[in-house]
Amino acid sequence: MTIWDGKRVFITGHTGFKGGWMALLLTRLGAKVSGYALTPPTEPNLFTIANVGLDIESRIADVRDPASLTVAMTAFRPDVVFHMAAQPLVRESYGIPVETYDINVMGTIHLLEAVRRTPGVKATIIVTSDKCYENRETLTPYRESDAMGGHDPYSSSKGCAELVSAAYGRSYFAPGMGLGSLASVRAGNVIGGGDWATDRIVCDLARGLIAGEKIAIRRPEAVRPWQHVLEPLSGYLKVAEKLLTEGPLAWEGWNFGPDVSSQQPVGALAELVCRLWGKPDALRIEPDPRAVHEATLLALDSTKAQIRLGWRPQWGFEDSVTRTVSWYRAYADNMDMRAFTLAQIDTYLAGAEPAANSRRVTA
Repeated sequence: MTIWDGKRVFITGHTGFKGGWMALLLTRLGAKVSGYALTPPTEPNLFTIANVGLDIESRIADVRDPASLTVAMTAFRPDVVFHMAAQPLVRESYGIPVETYDINVMGTIHLLEAVRRTPGVKATIIVTSDKCYENRETLTPYRESDAMGGHDPYSSSKGCAELVSAAYGRSYFAPGMGLGSLASVRAGNVIGGGDWATDRIVCDLARGLIAGEKIAIRRPEAVRPWQHVLEPLSGYLKVAEKLLTEGPLAWEGWNFGPDVSSQQPVGALAELVCRLWGKPDALRIEPDPRAVHEATLLALDSTKAQIRLGWRPQWGFEDSVTRTVSWYRAYADNMDMRAFTLAQIDTYLAGAEPAANSRRVTA
């Protein structure tokens, strides 16, 4: 029995990578889940491969359609709402800036308006990104009190979504206003099985390794704070649990990043993935043909979550990469990927020891 047993949880973006893992995680914890999202954004995709829709209500619809969103939410009458729907790609945002702002900013507004019209919602969590901060590429990790910003349309749109969340939190979701509690959560550079997006290093590596092809990497020196997808999701649940048990509370933003040891160059990640796969010579470095701005260094300070929520990462860099590679190897071997994904969730929930054998498919 957990706090989530029987809770009604509404998730936008459940057909995406993080949203799919969140839906499976919540059902594993006993929640009744309703998902609202567009069709899966890639083929293949986690939603189909792991049969995410098996034990949840799934509605294919657009967060840019406020009437449909409000009808879906009010009909379900959730206790908790996780807003995860987004245009999630930095490089894609350069080509579709208007759509990126429409989904990431106006979609957030439509979501919050739907919550305002839905009685009984106790906790609403807006999921943004570590890229919401005005990144000055310093060695100091960003804290929740640092300025919002963003060089590119995607990052800027996430900064805007944070400002929207803060404004709604103070204007409509403050204690005593009767709308439950609102918070935002920030993480980035998550890895894990089932992500097939373009221009993401692990996805590109998985595609190339499965196909037996050489894989090009464009910026091996860029440092990122890598973490398994279950790490920030567990933090998002901790925030929601706090709002459920202590609310109504004032709006706050929360960071969820890995330990310093998981801040590794792209090249180191790529080399480890290929070594674990058994193809250490699969990489090649080549110039970027689409030379757009991308941050070289970006890290989050998660001290607040560690102190006030008791949240800490369970899996280090190598273990997170090992479990990610294991997932794609299992997929390539035509294993039951719903069962495999749920087994990884169960392992995480049990606080398991690190994956012992990097060459073995390990849940």
